[in-house]
Amino acid sequence: MRTTVFRNLMAGEFGAVRAEMLARDHVLGALGGRTADQALDAGVSPKEVWRAVCDDFGVPAERR
Repeated sequence: MRTTVFRNLMAGEFGAVRAEMLARDHVLGALGGRTADQALDAGVSPKEVWRAVCDDFGVPAERR
């Protein structure tokens, strides 16, 4: 998965503005206490970041 796909999935699930806020501010324990943006900047795969977001926010399996 590319970062652009991750961003599109986030916007589709949460809305563009909220997706940006969540990626910037929401700390994900599964990613070592980093935000999605921090994890992506550190080289974590967008797919792994998306899974962590989905787990934290209870995104249904059909939209993961």
